[in-house]
Amino acid sequence: MITQAAPNPTLDTEHAEPPFPPAVVEELLKLLVKGVRAHQLYLHNNPIYLRALELLADGLNAVWQHADEIALAFTESEIRWSGRTVLSEPAKSADSLPWLFFKDGIREVRIIRGFEDEELVKFLDVIQRARKATPDDDDLLTMLWEQDFLYLRYRFVDLAMESAPPLLDTLPAETRPNDEAAPEQMQESVVSDTRPGVVSLDDFDTTLYFLDDKEIDYLREGVKFEYSRDLRPSVLALLLDIFEAQWDVAVRDEICEILDGFILHLLSASQFRAVAYLLREVGVTLGRAKEVKPEQRAKLEALPARLSAPEALSQLLESLEESSELPPQGDLTELFEQLRPTALTTVFAWLARLQNPMLKPLLEAAAGRLASQNTSELVKLIASQNEHVAGEAIRRAGGLKTAAAVAPLAAIMTDGAQPLRLLAVQALNDIASPGALQVLEKSVDDPDREVRVATLRAIAARAYKPALPRVDSAVKGKRAREVDLTEKMALFEAFGALAGEGGIPVLEGMLTGKGFLGKREEPELRACAAMALGRIGGGKANEVLRKASTDNEKEVLVRNAINRALRAPGA
Repeated sequence: MITQAAPNPTLDTEHAEPPFPPAVVEELLKLLVKGVRAHQLYLHNNPIYLRALELLADGLNAVWQHADEIALAFTESEIRWSGRTVLSEPAKSADSLPWLFFKDGIREVRIIRGFEDEELVKFLDVIQRARKATPDDDDLLTMLWEQDFLYLRYRFVDLAMESAPPLLDTLPAETRPNDEAAPEQMQESVVSDTRPGVVSLDDFDTTLYFLDDKEIDYLREGVKFEYSRDLRPSVLALLLDIFEAQWDVAVRDEICEILDGFILHLLSASQFRAVAYLLREVGVTLGRAKEVKPEQRAKLEALPARLSAPEALSQLLESLEESSELPPQGDLTELFEQLRPTALTTVFAWLARLQNPMLKPLLEAAAGRLASQNTSELVKLIASQNEHVAGEAIRRAGGLKTAAAVAPLAAIMTDGAQPLRLLAVQALNDIASPGALQVLEKSVDDPDREVRVATLRAIAARAYKPALPRVDSAVKGKRAREVDLTEKMALFEAFGALAGEGGIPVLEGMLTGKGFLGKREEPELRACAAMALGRIGGGKANEVLRKASTDNEKEVLVRNAINRALRAPGA
């Protein structure tokens, strides 16, 4: 149910006593965060996921012991109940529950008794979809509306109306301008002047050479065009033509000074199309002009470099970011096309800071153009001390499949921070050259769990068989039994992709074998072994899986894994 109304003054007051202890609601919110995470990470028949749902339902039941419903208010960084903060997440990201609701206009959610039985799973699914949504997907409000909840209600603010300027007072009807009557009013406003020596238009109405309506409209449009068009490019073209035609040193020096000051004036006036025109035409003029002095050439060649300098470009981007209204998109596109390779560092640093949804795609396009045309500069930035710049350079190098980036990426995998190593794994996988895959193979033993998982998945996707010894050692050793389920799955998926039928005996022993006193391996390890057999596929692997399925298997996790493996495409 959707409600759009004024805020409830009793909802968020700091002075009212809460109806029951806030600790109950705080515990509920902690369980909700864990439930959202479990819904995202685990299959719906996973014991960890089912336990998270059970705990979340218990948290709601604890609330129902005091009330039949609970109302939660959302700010940018907090969830509040009865005037008190019950969950605080300052970071404005997709992982922040308060920001996820607040950014899409939802200001209050009211949960009613019975929600945990009928609609809890649907609610968690909506949150997961909203976190993964792109700008082209539905927002959270639309997703909630589609589910047609009965035990959950929400109040939202129309963001378009919230940011709209107030309406201005209108003129009285009798003084209000009427656009449809404009031509007649204009004609009536023309008053004939009958003074001696003044020519009247009426004298020409019946003459042979009087203009007809089409000709008058043509002239009117011509005058309108001349008054509305931007003369700055014409003035710049005139100055550059004079520079090219006049060989006099004093004339050319004066034009250089004029253009040097003019570019600052154009930038401050947001005349970006004119700036782009000047920077583009300066190079053409220098290519055609004769007898240009070295100092004159240096001054004109420095104009594009000035725009790409860190200080100037940072000030420009900061002013655009803070501006309430951007210049036309075409003007900014033309301006960014004139940036030089030296601008890559500044552009990469600002990409992580920009919040303007209209400006960021334009800068992204400029970054892509500069990176693709200047791969040597891009490779240098991988070693940047600025983590944002280095991370963006790594992503771009991977996207462009830049083989020259393998060496600096190898240095990142050795000494880089964890976020950069994770990006480097993806970049090496995208480049996929023999050298890149050799570097990638070493990160199978990376100290960070996320890096290891990403590496194993990449190796499995590429079926990079030289990595088999490392993977085989991990599967047969203690590591396979000590890591969490996600890493186990990635490890055995890679083993199945690389070992082929030669790995069947090892996997069969883990799946069906018994140790001392008839004890079997842990259920998670056996389930992963079944998945690896499904990845190998073929008659021998299927035979092992079918034999395991006919045994009186008691573990639900293992049975499900065997059934999925038998249904795998290669099985």
